[in-house]
Amino acid sequence: MLKGKTAIITGGVQGIGKAIAGKFCENGANVIICDRCSEEAAAETEKELKALGTQVETVRGDVTDPETARAVADIAKKKFGGADILVNNAGITNDKLMMRMKPEDFTKVIDVNLNGSFYFMKEISALMVKQRSGAIINMASVSGLRGNPAQVNYSASKAGVVGMTLAAAKELGRRGIRVNAIAPGFVETGMTAVLTDEQKAAAAENIALGRTGKPDDIANAALFLASDMSSYITGQVIGVDGGITM
Repeated sequence: MLKGKTAIITGGVQGIGKAIAGKFCENGANVIICDRCSEEAAAETEKELKALGTQVETVRGDVTDPETARAVADIAKKKFGGADILVNNAGITNDKLMMRMKPEDFTKVIDVNLNGSFYFMKEISALMVKQRSGAIINMASVSGLRGNPAQVNYSASKAGVVGMTLAAAKELGRRGIRVNAIAPGFVETGMTAVLTDEQKAAAAENIALGRTGKPDDIANAALFLASDMSSYITGQVIGVDGGITM
């Protein structure tokens, strides 16, 4: 489905990002992962993904630094001749009630989740414009669509990602570049691992499908949006949330 294509995935060493990287590799894509993880974690993920039969590069870098996006774009251009897919997946949370939230608690989440996505869209879309094709997938969240208590920073960052996705889709559409977002609901990742079984069960009760999400649920949606199966879809926010926002 993605044979011969090159995908860039931020925050791809674990969780949802790793699931997306694996799904892309299984479907023939070469993958560049950018993550600020340890050398050991990067090497382990790279080894696992290479076993799937495609080329994999891991770049250790912070998405809040614009130079990181430029460096990844340079690698994609020199090693693969460009980039076909960008998944802006890197993200953090720092949940606190607004009255207790320090300015730096707010700006750090915005810097990673929103600014980092902008830096990568700016640099990678420049490569895509030259080839007049590409698919950009931004990771939003149900929190950015309906808000969550103690997540003023996170909700604001993800609402910003939605707005940025829509604007970029209008800018880049006539250049052959599709821009969409995925809005996950409650997904079992490292971010939710700190919750008790009782808390997870309570969350599942509010989900129409009666279960929490898995990283592969998000990866399957990303594969669809990255592939030609979605060639007439742009400027959309796809909720992958089991019906929690209904």
